[in-house]
Amino acid sequence: MDVKQIQQVAKTIRRKILDISYTCNKSVHIGGALSMVDILATLYCGILKLDSKNPYFVDRDRFILSKGHGALSYYAVLLASGFITEEIFSTFQSNGSDLTAHPVMNMPLGIESSNGSLGQGLSLGVGLAIAAKARNQKHKVYVMLGDGECNEGAVWEAAMSAPNFNLNNLVAIVDKNDFQNDGAASYVMAPGDFVEKWRSFGWNAIPVDGHDVAALLESFQQENIPGKPKVLIAKTTKGKGFSFMEHKAEWHHNRLTKSQYDLAVLELEPETSC
Repeated sequence: MDVKQIQQVAKTIRRKILDISYTCNKSVHIGGALSMVDILATLYCGILKLDSKNPYFVDRDRFILSKGHGALSYYAVLLASGFITEEIFSTFQSNGSDLTAHPVMNMPLGIESSNGSLGQGLSLGVGLAIAAKARNQKHKVYVMLGDGECNEGAVWEAAMSAPNFNLNNLVAIVDKNDFQNDGAASYVMAPGDFVEKWRSFGWNAIPVDGHDVAALLESFQQENIPGKPKVLIAKTTKGKGFSFMEHKAEWHHNRLTKSQYDLAVLELEPETSC
């Protein structure tokens, strides 16, 4: 897909997130799901080697959602990619659904790993990347983290280990929307310079606008430096796409009213799919 097509898919994903957030009639993690839409659309429509008709194929790239509360965006991109049907997507957070508030591993639906407590996904990614190298497999492992999640010590243990194992087949993405459940990231635990921090741990760290599809494609497509894992520090906007949600901590986890839903619909443009 080209840039414009991926941008259209991202708009479709935002609409799906909006609709299911309203119709499920529950509080949902919507702000952090919206901030990562353009990243996921770029990955699934332009980068990842995946096959919705053969989700187990050995040479597939692995995608691990470490910031599991961003599951709404994950499910919506899996819908756009053909892994999940509209019928399944419509069950989000209902009793007995496979689509819970945090993802649970379900390979037929394209869900590579389970997620609960934050801070665990990068460790899993390191293990998968080590295994791929041991088996001489050529696929890559991609891990999506949140900037607030990076307060977890396990993230930095994994970050330290990856260069030690020369994991140039590992790509991390930090969704840096500058907010977390308890407020602004700078207030909870100021992260400092994320790019330099990751570089100091031995990573090839690339700053990028997390809503610029062309820039994201270019960053993902850059050849990995031999022996170095890569991380994209993607600057994003919490609640991206809906003016009353953007940069608002209260939309980390919230419930849409009818008037808010109607207002958000007016801000959307025509849809498409992968």
